[in-house]
Amino acid sequence: MKIVSRVFIGLLILMNQVLANNDLPHGIINQDGRSAPAFILNDIDGETFNFADSKGKWVFVHFWATWCGPCRKEIPTIQDIVKKFENSNLEIVIINTAESEDTVFNFLGLLAPDINPLMDTDGLVTEKWQPRGLPATYFVDPEGKIRYLALGGRPWNKDVYLEFLNGLKNEVKNDLKNVHKN
Repeated sequence: MKIVSRVFIGLLILMNQVLANNDLPHGIINQDGRSAPAFILNDIDGETFNFADSKGKWVFVHFWATWCGPCRKEIPTIQDIVKKFENSNLEIVIINTAESEDTVFNFLGLLAPDINPLMDTDGLVTEKWQPRGLPATYFVDPEGKIRYLALGGRPWNKDVYLEFLNGLKNEVKNDLKNVHKN
């Protein structure tokens, strides 16, 4: 069991070092691994989402608003990737910051009709996460630690970003396979 633990920890360290080097796509920044703030929000349909239920997989936590120019350009690229990562070890969570359901519904109906955002209507969850601006995307590891941050809009449907996202998604699968092998 000690060997399995050491191999697992070694693989995590190695993966973090590889990603920490200049292998990250433009605009993705390493973070210190602080714990991600917990939250519970309703989506636009009124269904409750508890962030704690995402533990055990990578989470793409995206803060945005309809009035934000870069968000308007970026949201269709998120629309493109939502289906690609559905039912995977990478969960995509988008949080609208302090806007009404009507505003968000009308906006997404035009640009990203398949996205079901969480509604931070009072802005308190956004305040807890403290993005420096919008859009902001945090990457939370399976243990609930913030590992990467993307400030500003990104073309998430481009190959370099898809490779990064697939790497995160596959990291959990590979770690689980290695633990079960030994």
